[in-house]
Amino acid sequence: MTERPLLCWVVTEGIAGTENQCLGVAEAMGITPVVKRIKLRFPWKQLSPWLDVGHGLSLAAGSDSIAPPWPDLILASGRKAIGIGRHIKRRSGGKSFLVNIQDPRLNPAKFDLVVVPQHDKTRGGNVFVTTAGLHRVTPQKLAEGADMWREKLAHLPAPRVAVMIGGNSRAHTMTLENARQLAAQLQQLAAQGYGVMVTASRRTGAENTRVLREKLNGNNVFFWDGTGDNPYFGFLGLADYIIVTEDSVSMTSEAVSTGKPVYIAGLTGGAARLDAFHRLLQEQGFTRPFTGELQAWSYDPPHDTIKVAEKIRAEMKGKQ
Repeated sequence: MTERPLLCWVVTEGIAGTENQCLGVAEAMGITPVVKRIKLRFPWKQLSPWLDVGHGLSLAAGSDSIAPPWPDLILASGRKAIGIGRHIKRRSGGKSFLVNIQDPRLNPAKFDLVVVPQHDKTRGGNVFVTTAGLHRVTPQKLAEGADMWREKLAHLPAPRVAVMIGGNSRAHTMTLENARQLAAQLQQLAAQGYGVMVTASRRTGAENTRVLREKLNGNNVFFWDGTGDNPYFGFLGLADYIIVTEDSVSMTSEAVSTGKPVYIAGLTGGAARLDAFHRLLQEQGFTRPFTGELQAWSYDPPHDTIKVAEKIRAEMKGKQ
């Protein structure tokens, strides 16, 4: 007899950064999950995750339903998803295996497994610590992305540099000075014969994007205009070097999963938790600050998402 496939729910607030971490784990387990994007009403919305009762009445209009059959596995992430994840486990009679991805700011004993990156302080017997953030980048996706974009980027010389530009966040601001400095550094790399592949985001801001585009328009530069297929996986797959702005844990985590030299471009501002993330990765040899010059080095990339998937499988088997 074949084993019944696991029924897995991904429970989040619908924020891409948290949801993708859960989806990456499910995919690494070979599971196609059911995604539950939840919205909470007062007072659960304001008091999550500390209000721990009454979640059967907590869902607001526009939320996905939470009803049986209950899942075998819950992958929850985000402050508002924590209480719902614990509610599902209770309703299942304790049979649903509850994994909280990212620091819940609660006692880890309230979950079957808690997954946190090393720069978070939460520890415990059921806490699994990763090097960086979880993600959906795999060697297969990188190879497929490279194949899709190889012909279109064939005019760019090697070595090639993928530049992933974020921008404004709660911790950082991308100022015009930041944009001008980065543009000048990348322009110099292009002049030295590097092929420069650039993608910006909405958080980069219109004025910063304008400055970058004006400076980075030579034959050795490809600046994605935001239309058509997203070249993100193609850039990562074809790059010899990767530059990422320091505002994004997810882009940095995805970049170091490639095993390629990753440089971090500074912005204005910072926060203790994010600064610790970058400090640890630099101390461990995964990344270096970007100062305008590139050097090659090697490291064993972290396989965080695969390791988490294996840990969940082992823990669930142990509870059978």
